[in-house]
Amino acid sequence: MGCDSSLLLLFLCVAAAAIVAVNAQTYDGCDNELPSELAGNYSGLDCRTVWNTFVLRYSQSKDHELSIVVSTVYTTGWVGMGFSKDGLMVGSSAMVGWMGKTGLHHIKQFLLKGQTSSQVVANEGNLLMATGSEPKVVVDQAKIYLAFKAKFSEKVTRQQILFAFGSSIPVDNKLTKHTDKMSMAFDFSTGSTEAGAYPHNLKRSHGALAIFGWGVLAPIGAIIARYCKRWDPMWFYLHVGIQFVAFIIGLAAVVAGVALYNKLHANLAAHRGLGIFILVLGILQILSFFLRPDKEAKLRKYWNWFHHWVGRLTLFFAAVNIVYGIHVAEAGTSWKAGYGFVLSVILLTTIVLETLLWTRWSGKTVDPPTY
Repeated sequence: MGCDSSLLLLFLCVAAAAIVAVNAQTYDGCDNELPSELAGNYSGLDCRTVWNTFVLRYSQSKDHELSIVVSTVYTTGWVGMGFSKDGLMVGSSAMVGWMGKTGLHHIKQFLLKGQTSSQVVANEGNLLMATGSEPKVVVDQAKIYLAFKAKFSEKVTRQQILFAFGSSIPVDNKLTKHTDKMSMAFDFSTGSTEAGAYPHNLKRSHGALAIFGWGVLAPIGAIIARYCKRWDPMWFYLHVGIQFVAFIIGLAAVVAGVALYNKLHANLAAHRGLGIFILVLGILQILSFFLRPDKEAKLRKYWNWFHHWVGRLTLFFAAVNIVYGIHVAEAGTSWKAGYGFVLSVILLTTIVLETLLWTRWSGKTVDPPTY
């Protein structure tokens, strides 16, 4: 029985290795020949695997005519390659190809005027197609090939280019939102690549700072203030210290968000407006600390009411904006699961502690909770 199990394990390992090897050969598109429909007009091209299964074949003539063939694994939807001045989508011109539901092949130039589908306009763009050569799209052996020749006024060297694909077939030349995208700088004279101008690190920093400051530390500070008053005055120093650090980190998230907006000019008015509102509430909380009246003062109960409810509003809108920010940024499952776990732990902890607090109050062992 042990021998049989070992043989089975060995067989599975070999099979897995074979599958990986086959996939590696399939995705190494530079080793595959072009379809016969393209071989005549696009022969002798240099080739690079640029992103995932995207393969770029290219050559440049003396009169600055750039021949391009982009290929990738394909089942349905659309595939595109764009030329950008700054590595960003808005303002770029892209060649997009797809196979329609009836089996007809389509390839068109699109001008990306904005980030919404209505602002991605077909049959417009800044790419000048070479005369005597029509763009062509070919679907062959589960791959799609976009071929075109573009004319430039001077030799093309380092160029910001975009790659993207969507899972839905365009209808009436309307592109659906991309499933994934990549921006990079490609040198057509050397074939080298480097990360594009899209501020991925700044975007991640903005999200991480916002989650840690507004979404983790600020709720912890609030929990300490409400449920740990038995440990006076330690609870007060912990509350003040944690909330001050949370505000500084949250402020850093806002600064990163402003820098990100200046680079992308993303149309996210709701996210930006909520961020400003949360920052204002946070500033009010900081100011209220310095304007805190004595415990015996008549104004103290009004200060308590203001401080407690402004704090709750801050935490609530911060959580809403973090969830909304993760959504509009298309941050992925890991971000959603990570913050979902953090939020669940905070809510569960709050429910348990609130229940214990009211139980103790009903038993007259502590003063009733203040709001």
